[in-house]
Amino acid sequence: QLQLVESGGGLVHPGGSLRLSCAASGVALDSYAIGWFRQAPGKVPEGVSCIRSSSESAKYDDSVKGRFTISRDDAKNTVYLQMNSLNPEDTAVYYCAADFIPPAVGRGCTLQAGPYESWGQGTQVTVSS
Repeated sequence: QLQLVESGGGLVHPGGSLRLSCAASGVALDSYAIGWFRQAPGKVPEGVSCIRSSSESAKYDDSVKGRFTISRDDAKNTVYLQMNSLNPEDTAVYYCAADFIPPAVGRGCTLQAGPYESWGQGTQVTVSS
């Protein structure tokens, strides 16, 4: 069974950077699209970024384009989210999630939560001076 564990969250000043990791165990990630989602207090969860494979274009929410970069290392069964130029509006619990997409299926990843079957427990990111 696929299990996902996020790490790398913490407290950072505005303008700072963090790199989140999503480590998978139990199943190889190469047939999974991975998405990063976040939920701030009192707000609905939102898709931040997703990636199906390293050879395909990743997707980003407009609020993080140019600041966040998603990448994956299938050899390490890990997906990363590099977050730069952080601002207080980025404060949230960040979750990674996995969406199984068989190789023959042509759809890409999505920033909608519905298709994602497995979720991590989340890691807190706080941006504050």
